[in-house]
Amino acid sequence: MSETPKNSVLFVCMGNICRSPTAEGVFRHMVEEAGLADAIRVDSAGTHAYHIGEPPDRRASEAALRRGFSMSELQARRVADADFEDYDLIIAMDNDNVTELRTRAPEEHHSKIRLFLEFSSRKETEVPDPYYGGAAGFERVLDLVEESAQGLLDVIRQEQR
Repeated sequence: MSETPKNSVLFVCMGNICRSPTAEGVFRHMVEEAGLADAIRVDSAGTHAYHIGEPPDRRASEAALRRGFSMSELQARRVADADFEDYDLIIAMDNDNVTELRTRAPEEHHSKIRLFLEFSSRKETEVPDPYYGGAAGFERVLDLVEESAQGLLDVIRQEQR
């Protein structure tokens, strides 16, 4: 990779079809709205290879689109070894994925791995997986993701000053 933006963020969930692409779509939108698309690189991946090459879950895409966030160009991929070197922040949706990432990452990159809800004011620590639930679960994920994405963007802006 020739030029790495000062800040690069990788969002991670298990299969990369619900939570992490939602986080990528919302955060990418916020970054573009803030005029920082050239300064912040955004991507998402899964810790497991269940859905490689597939688009985000239809329910996640529809819920996001109702709020003005597009995920139409995203495709699931698995976290690659190079991601631990290439990204400044690796943001997991839950503790299971934090554990999986820390198992795979070289120790010098463990400090990059954070829980997404650390960037919100909520007491919860994990973004729940909506895959086996109904529409309300996807709306709940969006509520959590929007707040945490704004918090993350605020932190990055502070660090750029």
